[in-house]
Amino acid sequence: MQAILSGAGPILVFMACVALATYAQNLTGFAFSLILLGLVSVFDIVSVNEAANAATVLSLINAWTYFRARPGPVPWQLMKPALNGSTVGVIVGLMLLVWLSGSAVVWLKGLLGVSILVCAVLLLLQGKPLPAVSGRTSFALIGGLSGVLGGLFSASGPPIVFHMYRQPLDRELVRRALLLMFAFNSLVRLVIVVPTGHFSWRSALLAGCAMPVVYGATRLHHRLPNKLQPRTLQWLVGGLLSVAGVTLLATAWTAIAHG
Repeated sequence: MQAILSGAGPILVFMACVALATYAQNLTGFAFSLILLGLVSVFDIVSVNEAANAATVLSLINAWTYFRARPGPVPWQLMKPALNGSTVGVIVGLMLLVWLSGSAVVWLKGLLGVSILVCAVLLLLQGKPLPAVSGRTSFALIGGLSGVLGGLFSASGPPIVFHMYRQPLDRELVRRALLLMFAFNSLVRLVIVVPTGHFSWRSALLAGCAMPVVYGATRLHHRLPNKLQPRTLQWLVGGLLSVAGVTLLATAWTAIAHG
């Protein structure tokens, strides 16, 4: 019994992290994978690779639940150039992940910490919208960069979030566009990772246990929407991201310094 409880502990902590990340995702339209991987790495529950694989599945569940709860048009045409670019980016990111996982796990955590901090800064320093929607080339380049982060961490957030929140578009449309991007990247990543044998049973277990949490948290947010001001939400999520990012960087730096 003690062995079972000790084994269940990390899974319960992971599920709690998933609940927090899902709620933040529904508030802002992004940050699910970054918050989840940041918290998982801080608590040292599982490896970054396993957490990223689980986050890939959970991102799909989150997007499916959100679109099901809020029927409406999916911005395929707007995001098509970004989706095309991200397909290539995901492949590049997965190749980097295989190399870093085998030779430099500490550097991988440090890179994740930097990504989380960049996302926090972009969230807190959002400027005025552009006068017109950016061109297809801009969307494709940003999509490719986001795809690299999606392949590495299943966290496409920083580049595409900064890009989309600068567009003169309705915030609900931006949120739906981001969810579409994250779900697409997750699907591409999953299609590559599973057949190549890089999706472990532990990742499947974590994803399976956390699926009801993602579904429940998303539905709860739909029924009980928040009443906080958008700027307050940005500071709350940005602060959480900053703490996770700084902690990861400090841990990675300490390990490198003593290595």
